[in-house]
Amino acid sequence: MENYQSPQRDAQFVAYELFDFQSHYDRLGFTDASQDLVKAIHTEAAKFADNILAPINQVGDQQGCTFNEGAVTTPEGFKEAYQQYVEGGWPSMSHPEKWGGQGLPYSLATSIAEYFSGANHAWAMYPGLSQGCISTILSHGTDEQKARFLPKLIEGQWAGTMCLTEAHCGSDLGLLRCKAAPNEDGSYSLTGTKIFISAGEHDFTDNIVHIVLARLPDAPVGTKGISLFIVPKFNVTEDGEVDDRNQVSCGSIEHKMGINGSATCVINFDNAKGFLIGAENRGLNCMFTFMNVARIGTGLEGMAASEAALQGALRYAKDRVQFRSPTQRDGSAPADEIIVHPDVRRMLLTQKAFAEGGRALAYYCMQQVDVSQHSGSAEEQQLAESRLALLTPIVKAFLTETAQEATSYGIQVFGGHGYVSEWGMEQLARDTRISTLYEGTTGIQALDLLGRKVLGSKGELLGVFIREIAEYCQSFSGDEHQQQWCDTLQEYMQQWQQLTQHVGSQVATNPDELGAASVDYLMYSGYVTFAYYWLRMAKTASVKLSEGSTESDFYQGKVETARFFFERLLPRSQSHAAGVRAGAGSLMSIGENMFKA
Repeated sequence: MENYQSPQRDAQFVAYELFDFQSHYDRLGFTDASQDLVKAIHTEAAKFADNILAPINQVGDQQGCTFNEGAVTTPEGFKEAYQQYVEGGWPSMSHPEKWGGQGLPYSLATSIAEYFSGANHAWAMYPGLSQGCISTILSHGTDEQKARFLPKLIEGQWAGTMCLTEAHCGSDLGLLRCKAAPNEDGSYSLTGTKIFISAGEHDFTDNIVHIVLARLPDAPVGTKGISLFIVPKFNVTEDGEVDDRNQVSCGSIEHKMGINGSATCVINFDNAKGFLIGAENRGLNCMFTFMNVARIGTGLEGMAASEAALQGALRYAKDRVQFRSPTQRDGSAPADEIIVHPDVRRMLLTQKAFAEGGRALAYYCMQQVDVSQHSGSAEEQQLAESRLALLTPIVKAFLTETAQEATSYGIQVFGGHGYVSEWGMEQLARDTRISTLYEGTTGIQALDLLGRKVLGSKGELLGVFIREIAEYCQSFSGDEHQQQWCDTLQEYMQQWQQLTQHVGSQVATNPDELGAASVDYLMYSGYVTFAYYWLRMAKTASVKLSEGSTESDFYQGKVETARFFFERLLPRSQSHAAGVRAGAGSLMSIGENMFKA
């Protein structure tokens, strides 16, 4: 995977040809974010990803992190790459100038994160966690907390984490036991242990700032009794300088299936000094500011993995000679490149459809984040937030679930060579497996989508998105094939609403129906959502072709991939629709002792 190439051309297509980011930035007041500047930033980010991060990706997998008496050493080249990342000003791009940021759009900073993740997933975890920490302090910290912690975090001199999970509770945060006791000086003493803390300890920076969930004395039970705290590894003076060591330590690091270059830590707090962020017992509310953006970032990891898998498989398929084609190539050759074989093309097209469809969905959501943060219109902000509420669990879960298929095909195209570590395909599959788990598993995202977002809003959030698609289809004009796709999409939208009504009626009499339908409902939603963006991409590409573009292969490839999606991938949604209708009966009727005699 050292041959990874950041997909700059497709990024420009999605941003400027599909979604008109230039007008978007102008409307929000980002007058400096010209297309030329954005393209230059993408070019430099691609150089960093392709030339610095990709070459140490396999090194990170082979060496992993090492743990010695509380200290973590990252793989060879990781620390040096981070220093270059900081020198390049990458950590500060989208943050306010008041705290040392560059004041550029969220979407610009997030779009280039795809390159970093595609080149080196494990390394990209470190700065990614810091961004979540910064966002939380920006949204909920006091002015004093911002002044104390943000400048060095934004500069990249310090790193950050999110400390949520404990061994006994996993994703059920209402069970957490970490305690926070108030001190006379207004600070708090935190005691407890957190697990699965990505980038919880490393050798990149002078300090690590942990955002920690804990309970105050006499707090209500469950999720209503959780508060949020800033707990630095080293205490910080009022003027933002490193002071003495806080009572925070790394107890161990995990030995994992993948992302070996990313330190996944057990972090112990032993009367560690911390500071309440936000209101008491409102920690989860504050956390969701970070979690929603983090879930988009995780979906981006899945999309980046699909892209990387496509790149590796495509290069191999064009070079590997095996079997003769019955219809293509010169019959005198003893064998042909495997890209001529239909089944290989099926796998490559599936990877392409998932990678590029995921990029369109992710960029759309990034655009909505920009609007929600910077629009001067309350109505526009509310509409953007409604779209994000519905689409965020789809981005997180569908893009990471489809990445499992895309990376598996990466191995399959290579055949036996894909199972060998030197080609990078098996590492990509292992690294990507985590993306369906952290920031909430696929099942949790599905419950969030169906239970909280769709049924919880009485269908209003779904209605917002369906109305957008309906308006697009009503104004659509394309060739015969594209018009058929548009008609098909409208049929699927009607089915989407019917499935929603069906589940709602079933849940009213049996609450288990929600969990029984949720994952199939999410996957159905993902395929239909992708159909919308593939229709739009095909239409955009067709216009360029009609104008006589010199990039005919690029644009015709979009049209042909849309055809593949509508004819061979979108029909998969019908099996998910059948699963939704099947209900909870076949899941819940079997007794626990019947699973294994």
